[in-house]
Amino acid sequence: MSAIEELQAAVASVAERVGPSIVGIGRGTRGSGVVIAAGKVLTNAHNLRGDEVTVTFADGRRVRGAVAGYDGDGDLAVIDVDTAGATPLDWGDGAGLTVGTAVFGAGASHDGGTRVTFGLVSAVAREFRGPGGRRIAGSVEHTAPLAPGSSGGALVDATGHLVGLNTNRIGDGFYLALPADERLRARVDGLAKGESPKRTRLGVAVAPAHVAQRLRRSVGLPERDGVLVRGVEDGSLAAGAGIEAGDLIVEAGGRPIAGADDLLVALDALEAPFEVKVVRGADERTVQVGKATTAEDA
Repeated sequence: MSAIEELQAAVASVAERVGPSIVGIGRGTRGSGVVIAAGKVLTNAHNLRGDEVTVTFADGRRVRGAVAGYDGDGDLAVIDVDTAGATPLDWGDGAGLTVGTAVFGAGASHDGGTRVTFGLVSAVAREFRGPGGRRIAGSVEHTAPLAPGSSGGALVDATGHLVGLNTNRIGDGFYLALPADERLRARVDGLAKGESPKRTRLGVAVAPAHVAQRLRRSVGLPERDGVLVRGVEDGSLAAGAGIEAGDLIVEAGGRPIAGADDLLVALDALEAPFEVKVVRGADERTVQVGKATTAEDA
């Protein structure tokens, strides 16, 4: 058998295995989804437009589902829906993907059925911004072509096991997928149970780093990397810690802060109480942040 014939056979085999597990999300197939368990479909949060959604199965069956769990910052959602005879896709080892690994993209087509394409992992540990603007790190870049409406579909290995969730198109011919590793599985299991992701919310409005540097120069203060606080919410963690508008946050929980992304990443990893280092004018001080509340962003 020639290499071309082997590739043809591999694509056909994957299509037969995963086809029934891939669904369309929304009327007109706004996106794709993956049956991960009886009654549960995984997709990207950006494919949803409310608490209810139309799910179209590969056999043409169209059913209304309801959102079980939603994580806008992580661009993930799980839908409760009658999956009937659709076979759940088995999880693979997304953490083991390396450059050069053969992968197959599977997404719903607008006129029914499943598209399956072949590609290679071209990079790992990539990042992109989710629909809410939050940075999402640790993604896998690959070259399996994806048509519009494929986000939320599966990235699978040659055995048809789920190794990633296709999420974002970059440039011409390159795509990003969230790797199907233990961390993703834990997040998905929580969403399937209706558990909201918990993120520490400091309660500050911030200015970009370059704005902070320009303002400090304009008043004769030395330049310093950090996030400038433009405002503080009443009753927030920041207010309770004594953080004020005009403060420059330079460290959180021992992590240096050079921009808003750094602050969000630091807060995701922290549980109260923790320390925040701020610069007020020329003075540096450390404040204690008390018991944390949770919300979607800082």
